[in-house]
Amino acid sequence: PQAQVHFIGHLQTNKVKLIAPFVSMITSVDSERLIAEIEKQAERCNRQIDILLEVHVASEESKSGWDIDELRSYLASGVLAQMSHVRVRGVMTIATNSDDERVVRGDFERIRHIYEELKPGFDANFDTLSIGMSDDYPIALEYGTTMVRVGTAIFGAREY
Repeated sequence: PQAQVHFIGHLQTNKVKLIAPFVSMITSVDSERLIAEIEKQAERCNRQIDILLEVHVASEESKSGWDIDELRSYLASGVLAQMSHVRVRGVMTIATNSDDERVVRGDFERIRHIYEELKPGFDANFDTLSIGMSDDYPIALEYGTTMVRVGTAIFGAREY
């Protein structure tokens, strides 16, 4: 009963209804449409679901997430503030897949600044900076990560 299930990875809006009864957090919320669906399904389940706003800071176009200007505009609209079944706990990003440590540090520095910029607009529950994966978590620790994703270190590389 005390286990918390976090959904990690891209989430399609039509799948939210399948996970809403079970998850305590969705860690990769990348659009206004997805937030609205999470709110709808969390209300249907009479729950509050924590979310992390996925922000795109990487130099790779294949990465998903909010463009920071779109996110700022959405937050300024006040729509999110009216939702009572979604609670924003922070931001997350996936750094550029690069062996160049300077590139990864640049991504982490950008998301850290975004986290600090957005934090005053939320309550004390905005406490999560989710950066770092199995290959770059030591660097992420230097930038203040509070949540890392280390699946590869635990389970091994994916086989395709």
